[in-house]
Amino acid sequence: MSATSDRHALIIGASRGLGLVLANELARRGWQVIATTRQGGGELQANADSSNGRLRVESLEMTSPDELAALRERLAGSRLDLLFVNAAIDRGNLPVDEVPTDMFTEVMITNALSPLRAIEALRGLVTPGGTVAIMSSDQGSISLNTEDGYELYKASKAALNQLMRSYATRHAGDGQTKLLIDPGHNQTRLGGPGAPFLPEESIPAVVDVLEAQAGAPGLQFLDRHGKTVPW
Repeated sequence: MSATSDRHALIIGASRGLGLVLANELARRGWQVIATTRQGGGELQANADSSNGRLRVESLEMTSPDELAALRERLAGSRLDLLFVNAAIDRGNLPVDEVPTDMFTEVMITNALSPLRAIEALRGLVTPGGTVAIMSSDQGSISLNTEDGYELYKASKAALNQLMRSYATRHAGDGQTKLLIDPGHNQTRLGGPGAPFLPEESIPAVVDVLEAQAGAPGLQFLDRHGKTVPW
């Protein structure tokens, strides 16, 4: 893909952390980027204001079907080369028998159900040959789950991966590339200050993968180096 081509991306969940750096990196590479946030202002809006029109901000609470429908209506007529959903929460390191039901529901809705609702609502904006991608994690790999801890978060990411697999099966003939991306353990609000990577280090590699995989068939679960993550 040419760095000077007129490419359009929609990033869901870009107010901070990985999503913010992803929106910035795409805009830096010449993409036209729409980035969503639940609340206005902040660093994302400041970046949009100084982007010479390459980055614009839309309001979205991703867990609200009504807000998803409203965003879809506002973007009617747009054509996207990339739809990327970045959203996850973590409610602590409890064994599953100590997880309250409302906490389980909140994490599963945010981390697994809502990303798939978002891509179902917005996939019609993505061109044939475009990419639909979700930020996953190697924490969602069942075969790599060999250490204790963060059982609810791991389960939510495994559910996300399985739902994306179902999505890819239902929409196998749409001509769109489908990706689950593991960005590594990064120093974000979710990843914590002791994580080994900075988003500014990981995300350029993630964008390299997104650009390299554009047009590839089927669903892939890849890390930031483009290597397959085991399911």
